[in-house]
Amino acid sequence: MQTTQKNRVAVLLGSEHDAPLVEGAFTVLQELDIPFEAHILSAHRSSEAAIQFAENAAGEGYAVLIAAAGKAAHLAGVLASRSLLPVIGLPLSGSLDGMDALLSTVQMPTGYPVATVAIDGAANAALLAAQILALGDEALAFRIQERRREMTEKVAQADERFHRSFTPGR
Repeated sequence: MQTTQKNRVAVLLGSEHDAPLVEGAFTVLQELDIPFEAHILSAHRSSEAAIQFAENAAGEGYAVLIAAAGKAAHLAGVLASRSLLPVIGLPLSGSLDGMDALLSTVQMPTGYPVATVAIDGAANAALLAAQILALGDEALAFRIQERRREMTEKVAQADERFHRSFTPGR
């Protein structure tokens, strides 16, 4: 199966103010050429819209939902309760250094799992979504592998620079 408009990611933010903390997800999805859409939905202030989005997401062609929220951070749980699609919770800092959001996102009851990444871990949320999609998309799997290879090469280059700079006698 190829990544198509029928296999895209929804990045859902609990608030417009969360956008700067989620930019890393947008960047990774663009770099990996994964179609996505971003929307603002609140588990509390627009709960009916959030429920409707979750219930219709699969039919609208989404394959993975990323839910970014801070504070009480119930967005991921609301989505998971109304959709069978994989939901990735992205807890955001804001209050209590994001610990409130992390605990709200990760402590889901049995039957309604939410995969959760680190506080402000937007890039990893997108990478996890990419890995889920890559299960059925060899070209995407290759792009992810290439990204990792490039990261490994950057570490090797940094090590060489560091070694030259801090090794006595060089």
